Amino acid sequence: MLNIQESVPLAQYATFRIGGPAKFFAEVASEEDLREALQYAKENSLKFFVLGGGSNVLVSDQGFDGLVVKMKIDNFKIDTENNKMEVGVGASLAKVVKGSIENNLSGLEWATGIPGTLGGAVRGNAGAFGETISDAIESVRTINSSGDPDTKDYRGAECGFAYRDSVFKHDPDLIILSAVLKLRKGNREESQKKSREILDKRLSKQPKGMASAGSFFMNPAVKDAQLIEEFEKELGVQSKDGKVPAGWLIDMADLRGKKIGGAMISKEHANFIVNTGQATAEDVIMLASYIKQQVRDKFGVQLQEEVQLVGF
Repeated sequence: MLNIQESVPLAQYATFRIGGPAKFFAEVASEEDLREALQYAKENSLKFFVLGGGSNVLVSDQGFDGLVVKMKIDNFKIDTENNKMEVGVGASLAKVVKGSIENNLSGLEWATGIPGTLGGAVRGNAGAFGETISDAIESVRTINSSGDPDTKDYRGAECGFAYRDSVFKHDPDLIILSAVLKLRKGNREESQKKSREILDKRLSKQPKGMASAGSFFMNPAVKDAQLIEEFEKELGVQSKDGKVPAGWLIDMADLRGKKIGGAMISKEHANFIVNTGQATAEDVIMLASYIKQQVRDKFGVQLQEEVQLVGF
């Protein structure tokens, strides 16, 4: 029997440590649990929100007026003969990366140190260092909250993967259950070395000791050739698909360290908004709006949130 709780504070489940209560809250550890939770929401005319690791969300100060479903489906099956892993939606990325490396499978080292779950990574097509989760996706299993009793498998090409995007991001009725990852035969020691190097690189650039939701804005595509040239010259790297890092633009607008209430633009990485201790969601929204306005006014570039807003 599914345990449905009432008035559960969501800040404890979000890496931002911000957010009001969920009117109703349930942890689901199986497909059966999930179907029961969705049925409860349907019978009671409740909105629902599926929560993974809470690393890419900002929850409203008022919380969520519906049912929050916390994903704990984290089953794990490894097929070393065919270099595949079948992983439940609620498995942490850390567990997925570790499992692949321990089984001499390569292709996920880039995800070392990224918080959150596999489901969140697939939904937002997480990526770093020129690689994305979509590179490894063979198929994604879903159920449809609209009442279709059957599960449906989406092949990689059917997932609509693009930069920080997928079909799952645009259809709230599509709920990810699991994914099959197709990796490469690797060498455990080499992968461990690469993984450590990536973690060191990540930790050297990211804020420490303060709560955040990770990268706040997506890297925008820029039409101004002069701006792209300036970025390439300053950082010594090529722009990919006309994109420049949001953090670089925020830096160029001289906003590093800017603070509104308890929310601050990180001094270590300008694309991180951090909770200095008592930040509210309203503080974060006001600071994000200020950043967008400044970058738009100075560079003619419209930033778009990568972080998912919940309960607004």
